[in-house]
Amino acid sequence: MIYRENGQFKTTYRADQQIFPIRQDRIVIMAFLALAFVAVPALSSEYLLRAILIPFLILSLAAIGLNILVGYCGQISLGTGAFMAIGAYAAYNFMVRIEGMPLVVALVLGGLCSTVVGVLFGIPSLRIKGLYLAVATLAAQFFTDWAFLRIKWFTNDSSSGSVSVSELSLLGWQIDTPADKYLFCLSFVCICALLAKNLVRGHIGREWMAMRDMDVAAAVIGIRPVYAKLTAFAVSSFFVGIAGALWGFVHLGSWEPAAFSIDRSFQLLFMVIIGGLGSIMGSFFGAAFIVILPIVLDNLPYWFGIPIDTALASHLTYMVFGALIVFFLIVEPHGLARLWSTAKEKLRLWPFPH
Repeated sequence: MIYRENGQFKTTYRADQQIFPIRQDRIVIMAFLALAFVAVPALSSEYLLRAILIPFLILSLAAIGLNILVGYCGQISLGTGAFMAIGAYAAYNFMVRIEGMPLVVALVLGGLCSTVVGVLFGIPSLRIKGLYLAVATLAAQFFTDWAFLRIKWFTNDSSSGSVSVSELSLLGWQIDTPADKYLFCLSFVCICALLAKNLVRGHIGREWMAMRDMDVAAAVIGIRPVYAKLTAFAVSSFFVGIAGALWGFVHLGSWEPAAFSIDRSFQLLFMVIIGGLGSIMGSFFGAAFIVILPIVLDNLPYWFGIPIDTALASHLTYMVFGALIVFFLIVEPHGLARLWSTAKEKLRLWPFPH
């Protein structure tokens, strides 16, 4: 059997509560991390790193932040792109206005600024929910689009709202090649994913899930709705703000408010829904689905030598992409993470299913 669990005894509470209680899972995760940190940057092409892996990592981090709010706490948000923009522009202002500002500190401060704004826009969640809350968070999107275009201070007096950064460095390490940028993003994503996983496993994560399942019952048993909802908005906005700063600093280099438009908010929401609500692993699955699948569909006719017009190919890509989204949601409404969980359960019983 692939999952041979006999003989794996747990004699302490710490061993019983670890993230990966099965030894095979720990071995696979360690091998996967070794592959990601060592083999991928050494063997991957510049196109693979720039166009696929770096966007995948950053959007995975943003999807983790949104999943905390939507999947774990049940608060619908359509303003994720706005919080990404706040993180990016805040980190930019810290870099250009404070001489010698370390890159990591600027990124974290950008996430904290996004946290403050996220809490402010999360206050309506104390009185409204559902589609009404979605409209309230949508206001954040339109407000930030207007602010970063009209208030010149945010863009260091840039007339177009476009800003740029260059010469990224960390403790003497020049982050200029695609492999360096990939490793920098991967380190951030691993740390934030571990932090998010431990948060949702702790008491605060149980409070979020209680509010998601039934907020009235959660309040009856002593959970404070104000604290639970606002902490979900704060943590979610922090991760999304860091992802926005990474998107601007590492992936784009120069950007304008259109880089964090409402399309980005819907894209992240689709990632969470397709990957799996209430699942950290589902955030990675959803990001991979959204980032990689369109590229595969675009190149599929050329790989098989099918002559097709470029405009028709782009339209077919959107059609097939939308059909696959609907298919996955019909087959498994709980997302790709649920399919992964079901496959693991079958492997634990194989070859004796019952």
